[in-house]
Amino acid sequence: MNRSTIEVEGKKIPLHSLNTLIIGSGAAALNAAVSLYKYDQKDIAVATDLWGGGTSNNAGSDKQTYYKLSVSGDSPDSPLEMARDLFKGGCMHGDIALCESMNSAQAFFNLVSLGVPFPHDRYGGYVGYKTDHDPRGRATSAGPLTSHLMFKALSKEVKEKGITVFDKHEIIGLLSSGEGPEKSVVGAMAIDRSQIDKENYGFVIFNAVNVVLATGGPAGIYKTSVYPESQVGSHGLAFAIGAIGNNLTESQFGLASIKFRWNLSGTYQQVIPRYVSTDKDGQDEREFLNDYFPDMEKLATAIFLKGYQWPFDPRKVLEYGSSLIDILVYQETVLKGRRVYLDYTQNPIGGGVLEDFSFECLNKEAYDYLDKSDALLGTPIERLQKMNQPAIDIYKEHRIDITKEYLEIAVCAQHNNGGLKGNIWWESNVRHLFPVGEANGTHGVYRPGGSALNSGQVGSLRAAMYIAKRYMGDPPQDKEFLDLAHDQIADKLAFAESVIDSNLENDSLLRESRNEIQERITAYGAHIREPNKIKDVIDKAWQFYHKLQSDMSVSSAKKLPDAFKNMDLCLTHALYLEAIGEYLEKRGQSRGSYLVKNP
Repeated sequence: MNRSTIEVEGKKIPLHSLNTLIIGSGAAALNAAVSLYKYDQKDIAVATDLWGGGTSNNAGSDKQTYYKLSVSGDSPDSPLEMARDLFKGGCMHGDIALCESMNSAQAFFNLVSLGVPFPHDRYGGYVGYKTDHDPRGRATSAGPLTSHLMFKALSKEVKEKGITVFDKHEIIGLLSSGEGPEKSVVGAMAIDRSQIDKENYGFVIFNAVNVVLATGGPAGIYKTSVYPESQVGSHGLAFAIGAIGNNLTESQFGLASIKFRWNLSGTYQQVIPRYVSTDKDGQDEREFLNDYFPDMEKLATAIFLKGYQWPFDPRKVLEYGSSLIDILVYQETVLKGRRVYLDYTQNPIGGGVLEDFSFECLNKEAYDYLDKSDALLGTPIERLQKMNQPAIDIYKEHRIDITKEYLEIAVCAQHNNGGLKGNIWWESNVRHLFPVGEANGTHGVYRPGGSALNSGQVGSLRAAMYIAKRYMGDPPQDKEFLDLAHDQIADKLAFAESVIDSNLENDSLLRESRNEIQERITAYGAHIREPNKIKDVIDKAWQFYHKLQSDMSVSSAKKLPDAFKNMDLCLTHALYLEAIGEYLEKRGQSRGSYLVKNP
C-alpha cells in the first residue's frame, strides 16, 4: 500500500493506494481479507467504523445456526440437492444457490481449521440437525454465539497475517468512474474519527482497484430492531453510485427482547413462558393471548412451536399457528401502545377465560420434546435452567435476571434477505465492487435458518478468488486517480462545510431525522404492509431525503459522520420503500416474513 497526500479545494488529505479495500469488520469482511491473503493478494486493507462492531461479533440466539452441506452420517446429500433446496425458497437465483452449495464444505472446514468449535462425534463427523426450511438436517451450531466465534477466529487470523486495519474510519462515500455497464468503483472516502478536529475534518481517501463492501444489513433504518445497536448499514454508499438492489422487499422479523437485543427463539419459547402486556407505566397487567385462542392446548402449543418457527411467517397465522403470536404482540405494542413481556417465573394462566397451563394440555410433539429433555418441571424458568442455562446467563451478563423479572419484547427486524445485486462472483453491476455477507441480496424469501452465515463465507471466498485471478493490478497513480475522483471528493467536502453550524445549540435534527426514517420504515416497511398507504409514504420519504440534502446541519465537525450516515440511511429507506411499493402495486401478496393487509 502506498501512502501519500493530495490536495482538494485547498485541503490536504491523506491518500492510501492499494489493490483492494475491504469495508467492514464482520465475518464476511474478515474472510475476504484472509482469503485474499491466501491467494497471494496482500496489497489489501480493512476499513471499519468500529472494529468488531457489527452483527457477527454482537448477535446470537438460543442456538445460532450455521447451515452447510451434510458431511456426515448416512443421509444422502449433494451440492445439487442443497442448491435445489435453497432455490425452492424463492427469489434465490439458481446459479447463486449452486455456488453457495458447491463451496459450502470448503467454507465450513476453513472455519473449523481456524478453530471455530463446531461439534463433532468421536469419529470426527460434524453431525447436523434440521433448521427451518431445511429438509436434510444440514444445520450445525457452535452455541448461542456462533458468529461471534467466527469473528474471533477470523480476526485472529487477520492480525497474525499483519493485514492493515483502519479502525474508527467511517466510510462516507464510494468513488466511481465511467457510465452504464462500464461504471466501476475506484475507491472510497472516509472520516478518521481520531482526526476529525483537523482542518480537513479527518477526511481520508482510498484509491483502490477493488472494494469489498461487507457492512451488513441496513439495521439503522428500523426503529424496532434486534440488530446490535452498533450495526447500522451502508447500502446508500452503493446506491449513490448506481449499484442495483436485489430483493429489497424481503426482510426477516421475529420476537426479540428490546432492553438487550436478543432473538427469543428455540428454548426461550419451548419452555412455554407466560405472555403479558401492560400499559406504558407497567400497570393494568393482562394475559392478552387468552382472548384470541380457544383453549390452552392451542395457546401453549403455539408458544412452543414459536421456538422452531421463530421468524414471523404469514403462512403460520391461520388455525392458531405460531405466527399469530407475532400479530398479537404487534397489536398490543404498535396499535394499542402497550408494552409486552415474557414472564419465565410462572406458567400461562387461563384466568377463567381458558384453563390454566398443565402438561396434559400440550400436544404430543411438545410434551415428548420436554419429556425427552427431562424438563417436565414446574415453571418455565426451571425448564430453561434444565435445558439451556446459557440462555439465562446471557441476560445476566447484561444485568437482566429473567429468573426474577419480566423480559420486555417486540416484533423486531432481524435480517435483510435482500440487498445489493451480485453475480456468481458476488460482483455488483458496478464493476470492481463486491457486496458480500448480508449486504448482498442473495438470501431469497424462505432461506433455511443459518444459510446467511454460509452465504457470507462463500460469497467473500468467491469475491477474493475472482479479485486474485482477474483484478490483481495496481491502482492508478495519484494524478490519474485525482482526475477521476476530484469532483466527487470536492462535493463531499462542500457538503461537510455547508452542514457545520457552530451557532446551533444542539443536534436535535440529527436525532429527529434518524427517528423519522426509522418510524416510517417500521410502520410501513416491516412485517405488516398496507398497499393503500405505501404511495404517499414513498413520496414523503423522497421529500425528506431532499429536505435533508438542503437543511442538514450539525453543531460541530465531530457530528459529521452522523450527518453523512443519516443521508445514507435516508436514501436507503426511500429505495426500500420504492421496492416494497412496486411489489404491492403489482398486487404482491403476503410472503416470507411480512403480511400484506387485504381490505
